[in-house]
Amino acid sequence: MTPTTMQAVVLTGHGGLEKLQWREDWPVPHAGQGDVLLKVLACGLNNTDVNTRSGWYSKDVTEATTGDAYEAVGDGDGTWGGSGVTFPRIQGADVCGEVVEGPADLIGKRVITDNWLRDWDDPMNMSKARYFGSEADGGFAQYVALPARNVGAIDSTFSDAELATFSCSYTTAEGMLERANVGAGDRVLITGASGGVGSALIQLVKRRGAMAIAMASPAKHDAVRAVGPDGVIERAPEDLGKALDETTGHADVTVVADIVGGPYFPNLIDALARGGRYTCSGAIAGPIVKLDLRTFYLNDLT
Repeated sequence: MTPTTMQAVVLTGHGGLEKLQWREDWPVPHAGQGDVLLKVLACGLNNTDVNTRSGWYSKDVTEATTGDAYEAVGDGDGTWGGSGVTFPRIQGADVCGEVVEGPADLIGKRVITDNWLRDWDDPMNMSKARYFGSEADGGFAQYVALPARNVGAIDSTFSDAELATFSCSYTTAEGMLERANVGAGDRVLITGASGGVGSALIQLVKRRGAMAIAMASPAKHDAVRAVGPDGVIERAPEDLGKALDETTGHADVTVVADIVGGPYFPNLIDALARGGRYTCSGAIAGPIVKLDLRTFYLNDLT
């Protein structure tokens, strides 16, 4: 029988780690019509959780993400979904769980989550989308409720903890590659390749038959190479074209898949071949970048 209260880590406001409270008396959520209730088996932690807590997504913040508090955070733009966070909030998007309430064919199944919560009467309307663990309570608790359409049953030998690394990183990476129309013959430069999205990008680029060139700090090169890229270079070489040529035989790439941003951004844009594509899902080194619009339009970049 499902208990009425549970343990949970509750976010009480934007700020540092002091804004997270451990509770042992939090109400177990109710699974409404069309929902499932999951017993959380494992839940990953990623940049989304850190940046939502700190308020870094707000345009009032212009510095790199650190996980610390900021002096000013806007009330209405601090989440992935574009609206403000209401507190208290339980974070955690990457859930591997067991269905304990919901449709009969899902009861007892091990599932992972699809984290974009849609209006199923208007599912393609992006303005109505919310993010699990951000605009709605997530998995840093013993139980969580969400629409049944947002879970998928998994038959896998991976552990619960391993499965709880997939949802955010791999769907983000696949979305980036789909937007950039990556295919066989592309040469894809991947920044931040040692992280969750970066390592997912390497694998998904290879699945598409394209070349994956990973950027990471030298201390992380061995771990990055284990994921299987075609080449690994430093995260900010002084001469990017030369580093690419020495690694791949080409001084440019057809696609940049960026999750870093920051002051090195112009070098990434300059490394794109004519007609190249840039795709981005993060800016951990800083959200404000310089762009020479002549490079953009004269080189027919997308």
